Amino acid sequence: RVLRDGNIVNVDITVHLDGFHGDTSKTFFVGNPTPRNQKIVRVAKECLDAGIQAAKPNGHFGDIGMAIELHARKNHCTVVREYCGHGIGRAFHEEPAVLHYVTQNRGAKLLPGMIFTIEPMINLGKPEIKLMPDQWTVVTKDHSLSAQFEHTLLITEQGCEILTTPGDT
Repeated sequence: RVLRDGNIVNVDITVHLDGFHGDTSKTFFVGNPTPRNQKIVRVAKECLDAGIQAAKPNGHFGDIGMAIELHARKNHCTVVREYCGHGIGRAFHEEPAVLHYVTQNRGAKLLPGMIFTIEPMINLGKPEIKLMPDQWTVVTKDHSLSAQFEHTLLITEQGCEILTTPGDT
């Protein structure tokens, strides 16, 4: 479909180098963004940042989901539940699943050496989505705006390192 002034578009990039994978995405404005487009893109980026801040050694994967969903809710947005972050390394999708919403279980402990992605999809409307017939494109069921950002992270002894930042996050 033809992109038009005011649209937003997410570009997801994966890399395979020397036997290891990396995964990152960013949402971009096409032309002049509307205030609603600016809001959803800002909140989605802030949700990723909140998840990264929660990714600390000896924390838990559930802390990441809690930070993301609480920030989304605070901004009257929702989190898509059908997709999640994932472990990544020699295989593209590895365990664990990194949920971006609050659960009863705090999840596994975050330990130095773990590498995974955080990639919350944030909606201005309801969280429900549908997969289009091309089996790739995902849209919100209520036709609300959605945005996503993603980074691959490494848990270190001191905190976490973003492995996919180009320097201008």
